[in-house]
Amino acid sequence: MDRVVFVVGNAGKQLLRTQALNSHNLANANTTGFQADLANFSPRIINGAGHESRAFAVAGNNGASFEKGEIQPTGRTLDVAVNGDGWLAVQAPDGSEAYTRAGNLHININGQLLTRSNHPVLGDSGPIVVPENQKLEIGSDGTISVQALGQQPNTLAEVGRIKLVSPLAEELKKGPDGLLRMRNGTQAEASTEATLTSGALESSNVNGVEAMVNMISLARQFEISVKIMSTAKEMDERTTQIMNMS
Repeated sequence: MDRVVFVVGNAGKQLLRTQALNSHNLANANTTGFQADLANFSPRIINGAGHESRAFAVAGNNGASFEKGEIQPTGRTLDVAVNGDGWLAVQAPDGSEAYTRAGNLHININGQLLTRSNHPVLGDSGPIVVPENQKLEIGSDGTISVQALGQQPNTLAEVGRIKLVSPLAEELKKGPDGLLRMRNGTQAEASTEATLTSGALESSNVNGVEAMVNMISLARQFEISVKIMSTAKEMDERTTQIMNMS
């Protein structure tokens, strides 16, 4: 009976892990540009006496869903949505280059262009700094143009260009901070094909209804695992009683 408990206990552990990921996705169903986390498992046959009929689920590194969220217009100048398979390049807290589709940007008191999570947005030569201005526009190619204080309305000067990249999905991995990076540790090359839609944001790619259904299903599977362990315990106790009688 201990073998049954061992196998089912492992299954329960992986179900709890999957439930935690699913709950995290559900909590971010309304987070701009959020990429849903995916649990990754692989089977492993248990070797031993008798027929190899038992298998464990071995947890691997988490993956991410690269499905696109819905683009919703906001009318806000500093809101941008990435079209197609592109990504915004940002500077992670450790100084490395990372990527996101969350385009709700803002400018701090030092003029730095930041994401909502306060990651500096990168341009061709590092973090972008925007001077004080009367008007700001972000072009589809990521070009940032401003009307300087005191200048005529039709006078716009380019102050930087947001770095846009479009690596293949299999070349990216998602970190614990929610940002994506190249698997080989390098920096993705700037893309001329990736474009932006100004005055709009991409919603989370999490399907709230699907996440709720998954939560119920995972809870039921865990309940079944607990019942199997309870049944195994009862069988073990009865076997012990029979052996004592003899």
